Amino acid sequence: MNDGLTRDEYDALEQIRKGTHGRVSACVARNTKRLAGLKYIAYEKNGGLSLTEKGQQTLFIRNCIDGLRAVASDPGAKLAADVAMFLGKKGHVSARPAGDGYDITEKGRESLADIDSWAA
Repeated sequence: MNDGLTRDEYDALEQIRKGTHGRVSACVARNTKRLAGLKYIAYEKNGGLSLTEKGQQTLFIRNCIDGLRAVASDPGAKLAADVAMFLGKKGHVSARPAGDGYDITEKGRESLADIDSWAA
């Protein structure tokens, strides 16, 4: 699943997820051919763009990694409900007793270290 997407390509996926109304942005236009070729997006019958299941999973994983990094640097960081639920179920974060954020677990630290070692 690691196709080496750039930040610009991730931004384009996020914009497509939010919905393109009428004309697409320059970011989306710049990245459409590659993202469609890698099967992250697909053309709809009306000519619009939509995320494929692969695109949705990729964005979710990226959001989880970003959320894990956010909690590692700031325990009070806000997480999207689906990200918090996933990271909690996988044992990467635990809710703070006061309900004001999350603590990263040892498993979460190990996962971040592993992710960072792959990125290097």
